[in-house]
Amino acid sequence: MKDIATPTRTKEILQKYGFSFKKSLGQNFLIDPNILHRITETAELTKETGAIEIGPGIGALTEHLARKSKKVVAFEIDQRLLPILEDTLSPYDNVKIVHEDVLKADVVNIFQSEFSDLQDVMVVANLPYYVTTPIIMKLLEEKLPIKGMVVMLQKEVADRISARPGTKAYGSLSIAIQYYMEAETAFIVPKTVFMPQPNVDSAVIKLIKREKPAVEVDNEAFFFTVTRASFAQRRKTILNNLTNQLPQGKMHKEQIIQALQQADIDPSRRGESLSLAEFARLSNQLYPIFQ
Repeated sequence: MKDIATPTRTKEILQKYGFSFKKSLGQNFLIDPNILHRITETAELTKETGAIEIGPGIGALTEHLARKSKKVVAFEIDQRLLPILEDTLSPYDNVKIVHEDVLKADVVNIFQSEFSDLQDVMVVANLPYYVTTPIIMKLLEEKLPIKGMVVMLQKEVADRISARPGTKAYGSLSIAIQYYMEAETAFIVPKTVFMPQPNVDSAVIKLIKREKPAVEVDNEAFFFTVTRASFAQRRKTILNNLTNQLPQGKMHKEQIIQALQQADIDPSRRGESLSLAEFARLSNQLYPIFQ
């Protein structure tokens, strides 16, 4: 069967349905089957695996997922694509399209009803750039029993997600995701394999869920509040950021200094130099002061 993801077939499908791209939905369709093959290989799908896709477009990645996995559930927000997907994916009886914004959908309920009989489920998607982070964070915070994610996103965001302490890209996003997942960039994707071409290169990132979070914290929400505060102004010291960003931080400056010392962290360091373990120690020392 001829792949959807070739320039010729993609153009044919778009012309048949008179489809025009919506910039506001971040629509960039893949037109290289080799990239799609690499994505599914990276996701290590089997006939016992389920796949969740977000933004299937005209079904280019979806058909590869359908060939490799037992069942695919794809969330599509654009109503104009529904008849196209019904047509392009008609050869596959293991695909379900959910016409909902994944950020508003009851993903937990859909997960339970669609994948209850499967051991492993992977999120595999070419994510719309403008909502990449909210989508990943929603799926993590809802604690879905997924094995992991293999997602394509802007290279710059992939760099931030997989960044290590002491690097420019390292920040609160790196910590938020690495707290739940082991992160690595699988490969870089040039802009030339998309229609229309985006302005930036992309990367496919592989995230595998940890059996338990990377560090132990007394309160997860507060831990993330501390990490976000620590990077509010990157050039400022951790003491400065915490004092200015935490609620009533200025009133508690002396206690913040004390908490930093008890966590064995020099108050003059910058947030980007702290490891996950150091942030966990610091968060646990600060929590009694701010709860």
